[in-house]
Amino acid sequence: MRIGTALLSPGGDQYGGQGQPRLELSSFTGNAAELEELGFDNLTMPEYGHDPFVPLGLAAEHTRRVELATNVAVAFPRSPMVTAQAAWVLQTFSKGRFSLGLGSQVKGHNERRYSTPWQGAPGPRMREYFLCLKAIFASFQKPAKPTYFEGRHYSFTMLPPFFNPGPIEHPHVPLYAAAVNPYMVRMAGEICDGVRLHPVATFRYTREVLLPAIAEGAARGGRDASRFDLIGTPFTAFGRTEADVAKAVEVVRKQIAFYASTRSYHPVLAHHGWEDIGLELHRLSVAGQWAKMPALVTDEMLEAWVLIGTYDRIADTLRAKAGGIFQAVHINFTNEERRDTAMLREVVRRVQAI
Repeated sequence: MRIGTALLSPGGDQYGGQGQPRLELSSFTGNAAELEELGFDNLTMPEYGHDPFVPLGLAAEHTRRVELATNVAVAFPRSPMVTAQAAWVLQTFSKGRFSLGLGSQVKGHNERRYSTPWQGAPGPRMREYFLCLKAIFASFQKPAKPTYFEGRHYSFTMLPPFFNPGPIEHPHVPLYAAAVNPYMVRMAGEICDGVRLHPVATFRYTREVLLPAIAEGAARGGRDASRFDLIGTPFTAFGRTEADVAKAVEVVRKQIAFYASTRSYHPVLAHHGWEDIGLELHRLSVAGQWAKMPALVTDEMLEAWVLIGTYDRIADTLRAKAGGIFQAVHINFTNEERRDTAMLREVVRRVQAI
């Protein structure tokens, strides 16, 4: 199994409503090179209040082997052309190591944080977004014979030579959808290279709901579902000792409470019979009562969502809960864990052996 991690990960304090740490240039230069040397297959940049593209350009300059990806960029505030141009540059700089992960975000964040109009259901709009991107990439690579796209939400019908960046050595930019609902993974199975699962998708929900939807989408697109790349991003609570694990569990309660308060993710909770907990978490989040939310996350919920254990048990826990589901796994490590390079190297080795 391939293993990836983030160049920048939020900590427990950020999920608890206390803001996030300051950016450091070294996070994307020396840190990227070190993570590559430790053996990671994939390094990503999330859009947690920061632009996800610029840091990957820095990482591309300081790495040679590791794959680079957005995990994920928010689609709707950017036009397909704006996103395509950024992706094309990164694919050029990285010599073919970049993949584009995109997500829709929820209505409130689009309208109130990104100042972006919400134009109906996100699924059909994301479908057009990916198809438009494909047309733009094809036109970049073959300027003399552009491929245009016209849809309900997006249209691409003009590309003068002056504004065409031109062909590159590695023109295929793999497209990944951030997904947690059946429509989105079904769409991805039909037209994308893979899915970056949202952490809120439990292992059971993934097996029982999402895998069949991916297979259905692949069949609809006449594609081989076995070649589809499903990347899991499970919640984790790891530590060197059992006491450290117990502390990590309390941190992950904050993360789960944060995400489970979002109504768009409540179908996952409903699949487990946790609808009432989701509604109460949403009420508390609207009231700004973040500190009260983690207590609602039960041990049963932790078992369904989280990889829990000491570092030497990470691979075994992953195999037991996610074996046969994911082709790759994305694990966020804390700054303290990143300083233990011997531990990280061993974790990478063990996960890759799954």
